[in-house]
Amino acid sequence: MKMTSSNLVVGILLFSQIVMGMLGNSSILFYYVILIFTGKHLTPKDLIIEHLTFANCLSIISKGIPQTLSDLGFKNFLDDIGCKLIMYIYRIVRGMSLYAMCLLSCFQAITISSGNSRLMILKHRAVKYVGPSCLVSWLVHLLLNIMTPVKVIGPISSKNVTNVMSYGYCSWFTSSNVATALYMFLLCFCDGLCLSLMTCSSVSMVNILYKHKRQVKHIHSAQQLLKVLPEDKATQIILTLVCTFVISYSISSIRVIFTTYSEGSVLWGVSVFIFLEICFPIFCPFVLISNIKCSFKLFLPCCGKR
Repeated sequence: MKMTSSNLVVGILLFSQIVMGMLGNSSILFYYVILIFTGKHLTPKDLIIEHLTFANCLSIISKGIPQTLSDLGFKNFLDDIGCKLIMYIYRIVRGMSLYAMCLLSCFQAITISSGNSRLMILKHRAVKYVGPSCLVSWLVHLLLNIMTPVKVIGPISSKNVTNVMSYGYCSWFTSSNVATALYMFLLCFCDGLCLSLMTCSSVSMVNILYKHKRQVKHIHSAQQLLKVLPEDKATQIILTLVCTFVISYSISSIRVIFTTYSEGSVLWGVSVFIFLEICFPIFCPFVLISNIKCSFKLFLPCCGKR
């Protein structure tokens, strides 16, 4: 593949993104490793964030690094097996990231909901099953994306093959038979269900926090009102993460359509979409770091004092 100035610019930007994203996500993972080794008990929310962060790391590695190398002019650095493996991993962590965000949003909505008997029972069950559900989700996405390696081929073997869309470093078979349509419908249904639950729970959570803010507004002094209230900060974090994820997911879907129906080789366009697509796993850890209540500053001084 011939490297153009557009590919070079996007490649440099992607590389900068990857460095920032890996630093942020690795810091959070390192933080939880320290907690585990020091005997600290991880809350259900911590477990979800741990799985989400690990999925973000794999997402950056499996999607950002190959595309960056391709934009910087490296040719055929992955063989057929490497392409199948890297695309399979990306599909798994993409689904896992969606599930973790959905679970985090739903769990927080249940946690801050008004305490009645049904919600209390649901809250206790959620606390008990958060960890196992994350592990089961990894297995489910391993099985859901089992067809991915079949449809992926390396750049060398993709020569003289029709009905493929190229990513620069790997290619993907495109087909329009009934089995493929049903398989894509299953994947879209699972993703759509998670997105719907995440959106509903986030809206519910923002509504609860807004009502609570209005109820306790009269007990805050004028000086306190000038500061950022806990309700406002929680609402901002929720909306920021959910909106960023939905935008990232939408860009990912647009990229698939773009690469499927575009004529000719528009690899720099694919790179731009991927640059925008991996903004969530890069942006997410820095939002989470600002909300971690423990002494994160012990090994990440740049966070400053809380």
